[in-house]
Amino acid sequence: MNTEQARERITEIRTAGGKASTDELDVLWAALPPVRPEEILGDWRGSAFVTGHYGEGLLAAANWHGKRFHSTTDVQPLICRDADGTLFSNIEAGKGEASLWMIEFRGESTASMVYDGRPIVDHFKQIDDSTLLGVMNGKDVLDDGRHFYFLLERE
Repeated sequence: MNTEQARERITEIRTAGGKASTDELDVLWAALPPVRPEEILGDWRGSAFVTGHYGEGLLAAANWHGKRFHSTTDVQPLICRDADGTLFSNIEAGKGEASLWMIEFRGESTASMVYDGRPIVDHFKQIDDSTLLGVMNGKDVLDDGRHFYFLLERE
């Protein structure tokens, strides 16, 4: 699969409600280009792929909105909405905030977000100039051997 085919397939999945298998998302991930931390600075709206991973329920319960990358050392990984709809950085759920690094994952270096207080790393690849594919990695985040996949769209 080439990059353009991966982009087209991701668009199809999103249009159909986001349901996909982690096996298919693994293939799509491999076809996309890596991205550098400085290229993803800014505010991003997030959405989960529907794979059955337990992370989907956790983020829904937290009213997850997305992520804010102010700089490589100032990252808010869990921007959520409170009961009034106001956005806030959910430091309690994330056990702190995060930073951005180039980290190798599956044989290639790409922008990756390292949580300050959790053994979790989110890796990112570029779908297009305003959309990223993310995969959560780390200790105790696999669900029956499956990673959690999500999208980020630039706000």
